Amino acid sequence: MSPPLSRIDARIERLHHLYPRLIDLRLERLERLLAALGHPERRLPPCIHVAGTNGKGSVCAFVRAIAEAAGLRVHVYTSPHLVRFNERIRLAGTLVSDDALDAALDEVERVNDAAPITVFEAITAAAFVLFASHPADLAIIEVGLGGAFDATNVIPPPLACAITSISLDHREFLGDSTTIIAREKSGIIKPGTIAVTGAQPGEILDVIAGTAAASAVPLAARGRDWDVNTTATGFTFHNGAGTLDLPPPALGGAHQLDNAGIAIAALRATSLPIPQSAYATGMRTATWPARMQRLTGALADILPRGSELWLDGAHNPGGAEAIAAMLAAWDGPTDLIVGMKQAKDCAEFLRIVIPHAASIHAVAEPGQHLALPVEAIIDASGGIALPGPTVAEALETLARAGIPRRVLICGSLYLAGLILARQAEREVEPA
Repeated sequence: MSPPLSRIDARIERLHHLYPRLIDLRLERLERLLAALGHPERRLPPCIHVAGTNGKGSVCAFVRAIAEAAGLRVHVYTSPHLVRFNERIRLAGTLVSDDALDAALDEVERVNDAAPITVFEAITAAAFVLFASHPADLAIIEVGLGGAFDATNVIPPPLACAITSISLDHREFLGDSTTIIAREKSGIIKPGTIAVTGAQPGEILDVIAGTAAASAVPLAARGRDWDVNTTATGFTFHNGAGTLDLPPPALGGAHQLDNAGIAIAALRATSLPIPQSAYATGMRTATWPARMQRLTGALADILPRGSELWLDGAHNPGGAEAIAAMLAAWDGPTDLIVGMKQAKDCAEFLRIVIPHAASIHAVAEPGQHLALPVEAIIDASGGIALPGPTVAEALETLARAGIPRRVLICGSLYLAGLILARQAEREVEPA
């Protein structure tokens, strides 16, 4: 038997029945609900809005860490959650409590009065109700899907909007080319804001720059208006305001330099009171689960002493490129355990990572949301992947050689959430 739903999960389950589609990128339903709620989206603290395919959560984590190091009170709205729903909403530095979240969802549900609304729209409304009623100096808001027609885009012009790397993902909703997807994601750029973007191919940068120009919005782009460069002790960030000499980002992977740079550029473009020391502190203290996260505990203990077990939520071609770069930079071989969600481009993901992996094991965990069957992953690999068929069994297979090894679990945020939830159940803290 399944465990009983928590009161938060029970509310979310009810909301699922108010609209036949999980995703429907339109703003009219939420605009109606927010008007009935007294327009909480117009009473938010100053905002930084973050869109993109990969790196949105990491940019949010860097912005939050820097701002909190500067002594600012920071709200954060991100998605999806990995273990507990409350992870999506942070109020002035603290994850929202069950009581506060339940009360906000209750108000949304009551005012909505069973009218059609998607779950994400209702959750977004609840976040805005909470943000409007709790004092803070900054709100960091991550786009859920796309940009122009994402529920979060009902907010007034933010202090700054940031656009991270763009890759093919959610093509059924956003389009079949990166330029079409870039057009949708750059839709968060509104007159009265400032736009920031990281390293982008020329055709993507042209789309973002064109959107910014059409709204008379200044755009700070990496390589043109700001840049980051590695040093012996970390990295430097440079723009027109000067150079910062910073320690390496706490989040692992060369791609995190770009995300860190986007966060710094966005904050430097605002009038927020951020001392230089806060940027260094933020680099050291930023955390974001399932982004090249080193695991300890029961799963890691399956491997021989001296081994390493890592977890990353990368699940699309852009994420695969970041994984491949990390594997190439690491000394020695790395075995991959891959579990993916249905509808993702599994073949392209595997094509990118296979040349850099010592082995690939395909998995589908019991309870993993919309898990792609193990056989489908093997087929997508051209027969290269071996059946796990679960993470623990794959680790046991790898452990039989009796030698230390490095293993990376990747392919799905839902898989990552299951792994972290099981660690929490065993009262083992992630490294």
